[in-house]
Amino acid sequence: MTQNNSGAIVLLMAEKIIESFQVKRIEILDEEGNVDESLMPSLSDTDIRRIYELLILARTFDQRALQLQREGRLGTYAPILGQEACQVGSAFALEKSDWIFPSYRESGVYIALGYPVHMLFQYWAGDERGLKTPDTLNILPVSIPVGTQVLHAVGAAMAAKYRKDRAAAITYFGDGGTSTGDFHEGLNMAGVFQLPVIFICQNNQWAISMPREKQTASKTLAQKAYGYGFEGLQVDGNDIFAVYKATEYALRKAKQGEGPTLLECITYRIFDHTTADDASRYRPKQEVDAWKARDPIRRLRLFMEKKGLLTEQYQKDIEEKAKSTIDEAIKTMESLEPPQPGDMFSYIYEKPSPRQTKQVKDF
Repeated sequence: MTQNNSGAIVLLMAEKIIESFQVKRIEILDEEGNVDESLMPSLSDTDIRRIYELLILARTFDQRALQLQREGRLGTYAPILGQEACQVGSAFALEKSDWIFPSYRESGVYIALGYPVHMLFQYWAGDERGLKTPDTLNILPVSIPVGTQVLHAVGAAMAAKYRKDRAAAITYFGDGGTSTGDFHEGLNMAGVFQLPVIFICQNNQWAISMPREKQTASKTLAQKAYGYGFEGLQVDGNDIFAVYKATEYALRKAKQGEGPTLLECITYRIFDHTTADDASRYRPKQEVDAWKARDPIRRLRLFMEKKGLLTEQYQKDIEEKAKSTIDEAIKTMESLEPPQPGDMFSYIYEKPSPRQTKQVKDF
């Protein structure tokens, strides 16, 4: 090494590139409802309507959950406004054999998979019985600690590989989750063993009050996958077709023995981090307004109108159906017998661990 006239250090040896990578970005549906037909996934008109109905149901759930929290009928709640396409689009691509490991902001995933809506309300009301997952679903309980579910998904993927199951593990987390040690440990293990796992990062730009650019110097979060030996893709997270196609692609790879994939879905958290937060203290209003104009549901609605798949009457009918479904779920939730304190121990593990048994005894 030597220094040039400016004092910069210069490396005096022949350069040899031993590895390089490119991060691809997937975009199909733009903000005006136009699509790149060459990239459109294979979805029937019935599929597209079903996706739209799930988006409306997820948003209706979210709005009512916020109202109930403000009325004191739910506890602290994590809104999903603006992130519905990331959740519904990815969940719609999954198969019943796949295992899902969510964080605390995946209400749309639960709803798209058919999780009983009243049980979601139960959970957010502080009733642990809401996490007693029906036997027909392979979705794990809500994970509150940031990033820990990444390790659980990797473990499940390793089990599936050992057992030769045709199944993949899918885990969801935010951009803040990529700043945890569990994220890096999980990706490292997934790469070493080429496991059938899909890491879905909903990059909503903010880890509570910490902006994405202060979390990492990486130009993208997707490129972090290449450091662990597998592919990372960036996706327009407000484009329902792009999210669906990217997830479908990653699932196919995983089930063909081609290893893991990291999907960075670029989206935005329109509301506060949770109902215990006030995002106006750290986010400029202009930024929020700009992202509101990129609304994922509006995009799909414009596309469907152009294709003749949506009428005013259809829109009215599905909105009324969503409201009716949510209202009925709230009635069911609030008509149940109150939970017992001991229920907090009953709906996490199939069998109590020694530590949990001691906790129950102490309690």
